[in-house]
This record gives sequence, C-alpha cells and structure tokens, in this order.
Amino acid sequence: MPEHDTVRPATPVVSIADPGPLGLAGFALTTFALSGHNAGFIPNLIWVGLALFYGGLAQFCAGMWEFRRGNTFAATAFSTYGAFWLSLAFFVLMILAGKVPTSGAEAINIPAALGWFLFAFFIFNTYMMISAMRVNVAVFAVFLTLGVTELVLAIGNWSGNPAGQGWTLIGGWLGILTAIVAWYTSFAGVVNSLVTRPVAWVGTPLWNPAASGVVDRTASPLPRR
Repeated sequence: MPEHDTVRPATPVVSIADPGPLGLAGFALTTFALSGHNAGFIPNLIWVGLALFYGGLAQFCAGMWEFRRGNTFAATAFSTYGAFWLSLAFFVLMILAGKVPTSGAEAINIPAALGWFLFAFFIFNTYMMISAMRVNVAVFAVFLTLGVTELVLAIGNWSGNPAGQGWTLIGGWLGILTAIVAWYTSFAGVVNSLVTRPVAWVGTPLWNPAASGVVDRTASPLPRR
C-alpha cells in the first residue's frame, strides 16, 4: 500500500500575560511601605509581610514568567529584587526571633550589615540602570531613583541614623519617589495592554545602538517595550 504523508497539527504556542506590571506593582508598594517608615510616618514592620508575599514572592514569580517570555532584562530585575525583599524580610524575622546576636563577642552590627546589604544591591542596580537605557525612560527612571535611594540608605545605616533622621530620612523620601515612579510604570503597562495604541507615556530607549554604531542584535531577548 502506498504510504501517505500525515500532516501533524502544529503545537500551539502558549502565551502568557505580561508579568511586568505585577512585578513593578509589588516592588512599588513594598518600597513605599518601608520608605514611609524610613521617612518617619509609617509604623515599622508593616512592610515585612509585604516583603514576603508581594514585593518578594509575587515579584519573584514575575521574574520567572519573564524567563518564559524570553525577556532577559526583566527576568533578571524582578527575580533579583523579589529575592531582595525575601532576604531582607528573613533577616528581620531572624532578628525578631533572637537568632542574630546583638551583644557579646559574636555581636552583629546590624546597621552596618544592612548598609553593606544595600550597597551590594546598589552595585547590581547600577549595571541594570545602564541596561535600562535600552528599554525606555520610565524603566530607566525606576532604576535611577532606586540606585540613589539604596546609596543614601546605605550611608544612613553606616552613619547609625535611625528612621526619620539624617540620611535615613532622606533615603525614605527618595524611596517614596522611587515607589511613585515604579507605580506609574506599572500603571502604564496595565493600561497600555488594554488598548490598541499606547495611552500612557513611557518614553523611548535612551541608548540607540544603531545610532552609536553598535550592532543591534534584534534576535536577542531584549526588553519588551
């Protein structure tokens, strides 16, 4: 009997919604809560639950979904800052549980430790801010304001400034500005997904490889705009 070619149906490509607005929203609200405490007007510890589940778990999941979408930049950003909030909340919970020695020969200088924690993320944030120039103005502004916030808060911790005083007070208000910028960028992602033409401004990339003579590898997983 003659053999007949069989046509196999194509495997459907599973598409997922853009997780970016979720990641930005989780980051923004948690940042606002902690920054409000640093600025002196929000009670302490209310941010811990948010850091575990919204800024932490939800944002980390957004990063994992960005890997699924092939967006290397967003996957790295959301996964890292989701882990940032989870690790910060865990450290605070260990302090509250008495698992971090604060006296004796093995005493930990908690403000100094937090200062180095923030400074390490400032380093990460710096190269992500440079990379964000390939995304748009709104995303670049998030990383710019966040980097300044991290550096100022690191100085505040190294200087021993408590919440509502000195560098920590300044860092608190800078964090609130960061949260507002991140909230707006999240809003733009949500509302622009509901219409055929963007209605919320996010700007264009600040770094155009074609204009600077750099080869733009369009097939690579560049940030989605």
